[in-house]
Amino acid sequence: SLHRIKASGLKLQLCTNETQATRENFVRKLRAMGFDISVAQVTAPAPAACRLLRERGLRPHLLVHDDLVPEFAEIDKTNPNCVVLGDAAENFTYANLNEAFRLLIGMEKPVLISLGKGRYYKETDGLKLDVGAYMKALEYACDIQAEVVGKPAKRFFESALTELGVPPEQAIMIGDDIVSDVGGAQQCGMRALQVRTGKYRPSDENHPEVKPDAYVNNLAEAVDIILQEL
Repeated sequence: SLHRIKASGLKLQLCTNETQATRENFVRKLRAMGFDISVAQVTAPAPAACRLLRERGLRPHLLVHDDLVPEFAEIDKTNPNCVVLGDAAENFTYANLNEAFRLLIGMEKPVLISLGKGRYYKETDGLKLDVGAYMKALEYACDIQAEVVGKPAKRFFESALTELGVPPEQAIMIGDDIVSDVGGAQQCGMRALQVRTGKYRPSDENHPEVKPDAYVNNLAEAVDIILQEL
């Protein structure tokens, strides 16, 4: 499917909320599956968060997956004045969450940056709690609102469009998440297709707020529709 998109001359950008691996490792995994993708074609939360941290002179305490830590190598982490939360998986222990909570509650103006706000995601062995569940716990405990970097944040989609060099009305998002993928893209002025694979659930089709521009059964079908429009 990706080969057909490239062959047609369309520009392609992967928008991922992947925060368990660096972009390099994420791309390596995709290439091993046969996807011809480069790091430059991946818009991911960690590099976007690093830009934000630099712009605002923030020094993070990281509660992220061990494999994501290299993305923050160039960032000053001494004497933290914010908390950055990612999909930490096994690192989401009570002790680690409590440490992040104590840092936040002790700040005059607590800053919590979350690399996405997904509720859950699907792995081969079933559904798993995502970063959003833990973000909500810290928001509630500290009576604050997190700043989300990643889907569905408008700024995240805008940075992907900037990397592509196209306006939103000339872009189409294909995704399996009704809120993060479809809703986020549509709020940005893009059209969006939902695939009935991955984390799609039949109840998505009755979502009270988000209505995709079309449903497709898989990525190949999405590509068929897009190429027919050209």
